[in-house]
Amino acid sequence: MTSLIAPTPGLGFDLATKKYSQLIDGRLVDGAIDVAVLDPGTAEQVATTPAASTEQLDEAVAAARRALPGWAALSVGERGAILHRVADVLVEHHEALAQLTTLEQGKPIAQARDDVSWSIDFTRYFADYRLETEVLRDDENGYVELRKRPVGVVGAITPWNFPLFQALYKLAPALIVGNTMVLKPSPTTPLATLHFAELVRDVIPAGVFNVVGDAGDLGAHLTSHPGINKVSFTGSTVTGRRVMEACGPTLKRLTLELGGNDAAIVLDDADIEKTAEGLCTWAYANGGQVCVSIKRIYAPSSIYEQLVEALARRTSELTVGHGLDEQTRLGPVQNATQFEKARASLALAHEHGTVVVGGQTLDRPGYYVEPTLVRDVDEDSPLIREETFAPIRSVLRYDDLDDAIARANDTPYGLGASVWGSDIERAITVAGRLEVGTSWVNHHFQLTPDVPFGGIKQSGLGAEFGRIGVEGFVDVHVVNLKRS
Repeated sequence: MTSLIAPTPGLGFDLATKKYSQLIDGRLVDGAIDVAVLDPGTAEQVATTPAASTEQLDEAVAAARRALPGWAALSVGERGAILHRVADVLVEHHEALAQLTTLEQGKPIAQARDDVSWSIDFTRYFADYRLETEVLRDDENGYVELRKRPVGVVGAITPWNFPLFQALYKLAPALIVGNTMVLKPSPTTPLATLHFAELVRDVIPAGVFNVVGDAGDLGAHLTSHPGINKVSFTGSTVTGRRVMEACGPTLKRLTLELGGNDAAIVLDDADIEKTAEGLCTWAYANGGQVCVSIKRIYAPSSIYEQLVEALARRTSELTVGHGLDEQTRLGPVQNATQFEKARASLALAHEHGTVVVGGQTLDRPGYYVEPTLVRDVDEDSPLIREETFAPIRSVLRYDDLDDAIARANDTPYGLGASVWGSDIERAITVAGRLEVGTSWVNHHFQLTPDVPFGGIKQSGLGAEFGRIGVEGFVDVHVVNLKRS
């Protein structure tokens, strides 16, 4: 099991001989079968990881249920102290976790280091978060208290584009309010999550946090499991529908963060160079494999040619390579299935538009796609109508701003969007008309732990982060006293 790019010494161990285990009830457990993990930068195997049987998943759920009363009985300060120790572990193993993320996911190492840094920041934020009891009424007629108590055992399912970060931003808010968790990472990116679970085995009490491996067939059993009280799922809209259906018979609480087809509307007073820099950054980050990345750019005819030229210049400067190469700015797409989908999208780009930059896959080991910019695209093309999860982005022309807003909203998705312009009040007004969960102005894809993030329409249900996100992990309990 060798990679064409050797890990730097910061990994701290030999990946070829590293044994990965599941974490169930505080024990490191082998899987029912082994699954090969490939480096998308070489398409070669770099590790073998365990996948659970349904019986092992049952054991993990049972362990989480046993641990629930004791964990919920701790004070919020005690739970927060443990989460701060989790953050300390992330700090101590920052580089190793970043390198594992790059090796399994493909993203440039600088972006993987950001993932770990975000994980630390989010964990510390929620470690200090407090959901206070609220007094709704206190008068001569009675006293009413609104309490929040843990929903129970959370089943968390994370995708392959931000495997470690998404695990932590589900784990920390769930644990701080007293829940326990069974986490299932993506079958193609389990390395950093399994390694993290091993590192915190002696930090988080046994059974409170369990991680099971998956060969691609465990999700349905987890989402339908009667011992799971809530499912927190991040992934595609197609899979999200199946998750919602599986949760129905037991009326599980549910948070879905699903796909997006984010539009960016550029106004006629936008600073072209500055705007192009921002658009390029958030269109191609993580190889374009972000639910909330910019996928459709609407530009007015008055500056269309200049903006396309500025975007083309920046897109052509993106260095494509293995993620562990410090010079790389665009890594491979994550897996063979995604690579074939990218090929199909490239064919559409050539057929339904004019390719300005890129347009090809690279003839080298691994799943490399040239950063591609397309102009004058047929708006009925699947390249525009569907979510393109690859470094392929389209620039569309408009003459009337109301028409551009209508076109941006004409999608079943509603995750995020952005508006770019110099007149801030005008840009904010446009942002308010976009049918999405988050509208950014002069930037895109800013996620912070204090601000709720979620989609509308078919981009999701509920929200992550902030008070709304934390409240997704609790049940409401009203204590109502009638005074005589």
